[in-house]
Amino acid sequence: MNYYELLFTVITTEDYQQDMLINTLGEVGFDTFEELEFGFKAYIPVDDFDEAKLIEAITPYLDLFTFSYEVTLIPQKNWNEVWESNFEPINIQDKIFVRATFHEPMPEIEYEIVIDPKMAFGTGHHQTTSMMLELMLENEFASKNVLDMGCGTGILAIMASKLSAAKITAIDYDIICYESTLENAQLNNIENITAVCGSKEVIPDEQYDTILANINRNILLDQMQRYSEVLKADGELYLSGFYEQPDLDIIMDQARKYGLKYIIHKKNSDWVAAKFIK
Repeated sequence: MNYYELLFTVITTEDYQQDMLINTLGEVGFDTFEELEFGFKAYIPVDDFDEAKLIEAITPYLDLFTFSYEVTLIPQKNWNEVWESNFEPINIQDKIFVRATFHEPMPEIEYEIVIDPKMAFGTGHHQTTSMMLELMLENEFASKNVLDMGCGTGILAIMASKLSAAKITAIDYDIICYESTLENAQLNNIENITAVCGSKEVIPDEQYDTILANINRNILLDQMQRYSEVLKADGELYLSGFYEQPDLDIIMDQARKYGLKYIIHKKNSDWVAAKFIK
């Protein structure tokens, strides 16, 4: 698959403004990002790129701060080389080590997750993923039935398995993410993850102890009712992919409509990960 690389040069005094721009790009099809000193790179499959749609989405931000972009075609044969060159291992609280197949392991860290660096979102580098992993460390997963929505690389599903979850269903609408989840589960010798390609309509009609959803605000709002339908009483819902202001209050209001009670949230650079209980 060929990709376009968009190099964004950003001039702003507020980090959250660049994060807002990245989040908007994610909503129009960009699936991989690399942050730089003065901006970032954003990647999108050639077949998904619609510059008119892009311009419509980002134009409102021109009134808030200054940015520009340049477009470069990345042929398929060069993609893995580009991605691998940008992939650094990460250490979360000295308890989780996320690395690629070409990095050296750290056996002294309790949980190791190996991710084959392809196009799928979710390597642990973004604040939302790392906060979700932190929340998972603080809560109980043993013997639970878990649903991971917007699974990306499968990193949260893999972590749930390593925390002794009994069964995990991992769902993403992107075929690349679906395939990546299967491959990464195998890399980590995980056998209790079932991957499904689709959105809320493919969520099985069963009851889950825990739901993980690291997507974006609009999708979370749209899918909240379905989460409530398949979450057991006293079940836990972990959400991320949105900002503290104004998103958290909007998410809380929607959750409340479906019997989901806000418990706590983490914050990192204005991004939020929140826990709810049914």
